[in-house]
Amino acid sequence: MLMEFSLPLRGIAAGLIIAAPVGPVNVLCIQRSLQKGWKSGLVSGFGAALVDTLYGGIAGFSISLVIEFLIREQNRIRLLGGLLLIAIGVAYYFRKPRSLESGVQGVEHSDFVSAFLLTATNPTTVLSFLAILAMLGLGQHQPVWQTSLLVGGIFLGSMSWWIVLAGGASLLRDKVGDQTMVWLNRIGGLAIAAFGVFNIVISHRHGG
Repeated sequence: MLMEFSLPLRGIAAGLIIAAPVGPVNVLCIQRSLQKGWKSGLVSGFGAALVDTLYGGIAGFSISLVIEFLIREQNRIRLLGGLLLIAIGVAYYFRKPRSLESGVQGVEHSDFVSAFLLTATNPTTVLSFLAILAMLGLGQHQPVWQTSLLVGGIFLGSMSWWIVLAGGASLLRDKVGDQTMVWLNRIGGLAIAAFGVFNIVISHRHGG
């Protein structure tokens, strides 16, 4: 019984551990929260949290066919994700930010889609879940309802991180000027593109 109650807590821990490390989606979430407000950052985080939950479910339910495919094709997935990251990084580097004086701006469809795709094309996500679930003692087969508790906890843990990150970044909007946003876009674009280059290098190294 104690194990059953601890499953959501362990899932929350796994979701936090996966979401918290610095990565391209973290950069996007901060950037969009500063530029357009906390809702935009939150929608970006929601896209990433859904992928975390999907991969957590794949690992938790031990869907070996999918796991084997993701591991087998991780180099191609890395290459695709790397190219996508470079494209987004270049776009952000040259993007002219709208004036912050116009107030909180609307949430765009691309906020969710780009974060979802960036997380989904990162093979590190599913591989990390496999390692963390094993570390937390959750790699063994569980009844469906228990695994569902685990997966629900993963979503709560991941989403909690994005709520904190988007909310914290949006609190700094009043302290950031338009010129600062120009430089933040350039720095963020370079950082995102660098993640992309890293993915491509790793895919070629492992592929060779």
